[in-house]
Amino acid sequence: MRRLIDLPGMADLEAKALMKPRMADLGAEAEFSEIDAACKLAFGISVTEADAIDRPAGWDNIENKSTAVQAEQAEAGGMDVTDKRRTLRMLAVIAPPMWLALRGVAGALPFQADTTEEDEAAALMAGLAKDASAFRKNRI
Repeated sequence: MRRLIDLPGMADLEAKALMKPRMADLGAEAEFSEIDAACKLAFGISVTEADAIDRPAGWDNIENKSTAVQAEQAEAGGMDVTDKRRTLRMLAVIAPPMWLALRGVAGALPFQADTTEEDEAAALMAGLAKDASAFRKNRI
């Protein structure tokens, strides 16, 4: 599952919001240009640009729903918007470009290679190394 915090610029933005809590307020992109810059980097579209885009027919206004509802919907769409099981503080602010990109309306998500096979191989190798170490301890 893709993690929002791992997208380019998102971890830095979240860290800055920890030091400046007003960054997580709706409309903060007008005061903090780094919000639009991070969204542009991660989604190819800024919050300001996303607000100007007409939504397609049947759009459910997901970006205006509670962060709990957004987190649930994002997970269903293959995006984890939490960090250490807590919803990211910047989610409400960056929601418009995120949802437009996630649903393919505007912008795009950065390419992410499928590492499932690599993760499985690494886990297998770690297990074999552990078993070999235990075997050597018991044999000597």
